[in-house]
Amino acid sequence: MSSLVDRTADSVPSDISSAGPARPPSLPGIDFASASSIDAALSALSPADRLRWAWTHFGAKAAIGTSFQPAGLVTLHLAGTHGFALPAFTLDTGLLFPETLALKQQLEARLGRTIESIFPLFTVEQQAAEFGAELWKFDPNFCCQLRKVLPLHERLMHASCWITGLRRDQSSTRAVTPIAEVFRVPNTDHRLWKLNVLADWSRDQVWDYLRQHKLPYNVLHDRGYRSIGCWPCTKVAASGDDERAGRWAGFEKTECGIHTGGDGI
Repeated sequence: MSSLVDRTADSVPSDISSAGPARPPSLPGIDFASASSIDAALSALSPADRLRWAWTHFGAKAAIGTSFQPAGLVTLHLAGTHGFALPAFTLDTGLLFPETLALKQQLEARLGRTIESIFPLFTVEQQAAEFGAELWKFDPNFCCQLRKVLPLHERLMHASCWITGLRRDQSSTRAVTPIAEVFRVPNTDHRLWKLNVLADWSRDQVWDYLRQHKLPYNVLHDRGYRSIGCWPCTKVAASGDDERAGRWAGFEKTECGIHTGGDGI
């Protein structure tokens, strides 16, 4: 299979082709009670100016969470290109593909930055001893809770804005994803902004950006993987399937839980 980046690129939206406007647009506020109007205001801005909003209001208390899907790579590059020194983190479950870990190193070298790895409380071996071997085979929800959801919640307790790579065209469950929403860390009183900076972008727009800027990406995409998570729960998907196809095959499960556990406003 030929590399996705080697294909002839379509035109990339004009709002990402330069370093941004000389005069930044007016940015909305951060009052939780005005979440709907803030979402509407940010929806009218470019992705770069959405990141500008997060950096202007929250500085290093805003953080990019990435699993190194294509949209996350765009977000990391946009932030660096525009001088927004936003921290970035990834959830290292101990079950990531070697190709994913290699991509993390490539990105850190290319972008000149560190991406923090967040680890679960239990190693894979400790989890097996406590809850049974290969927990993902008989209780994937609990496995995701232990290895992804709880570590994420701990990280978000120290953040004021969580920047994600969610997009509406990834699956039917994500079709109404807002640009900005309020997220409450479950079982706590801590609320923060969740900025889905590329929610209104298509898969083609994301890949056009990667090609134009010659960014490294997970080579598993060239082998038929559309969405890449932990190796036991990620399979090759048909080209006509949505981007979440191939995850948790055999289970009625389409989300790991990190995007469904809070109660937005």
